[in-house]
Amino acid sequence: MDRVLVLLRHGQSDWNLKNLFTGWRDPPLTERGTAEARAAGVALRKAGVSFQKVFVSELIRAQDTAAKALAEMGQSDLVPEKSLALNERSYGDLSGLNKDEARAKWGPEQVLIWRRSYDVAPPGGESLRDTVARTLPYYVRSILPCVLRGETTLVAAHGNSLRALVMVLDGLTPETIPKVEIATGLPLVYHLGADGLVISKDVLKTELQG
Repeated sequence: MDRVLVLLRHGQSDWNLKNLFTGWRDPPLTERGTAEARAAGVALRKAGVSFQKVFVSELIRAQDTAAKALAEMGQSDLVPEKSLALNERSYGDLSGLNKDEARAKWGPEQVLIWRRSYDVAPPGGESLRDTVARTLPYYVRSILPCVLRGETTLVAAHGNSLRALVMVLDGLTPETIPKVEIATGLPLVYHLGADGLVISKDVLKTELQG
């Protein structure tokens, strides 16, 4: 039995382009973000991937990325399951602020800690540890059973909610996960064993990323 899980970070959003902290705010994809989503679908189709299950966050940039990728695969009839558990990490009081302005206000070291540490949350927001605490149980309860049944599964979500899953799948630690970056629109294809552990992982290059 083939047990395939694909993780896909949404394409570039309007606030990514403007260098703003986004979190749970809901800006749309840019033209490039739309192109990234479609390119991901093309790459998946060329790799012979076909989905039976799709999971997305409650934010439009993830939903649109999944829809545009699936359209390129001829699978627009699939209805995604939406969950807040897959939402981006909440940046609390930083949401909507320009990252350079935040560095000027609080200092670059403090902003770096808020952005990249595992367990330090920005004011009013979530740490990556908090994000793991809500994302991982949903993965175990709702997503992993589909994969273990042999249903090829797409999860279209966000940099930090996907880092939470990658941390578990790749066996990373609180010390190593801060160094991990997940590119927009670049499919991560995992093959899992019957025990849910990773057998192999492939990063599919798209026509936009070479």
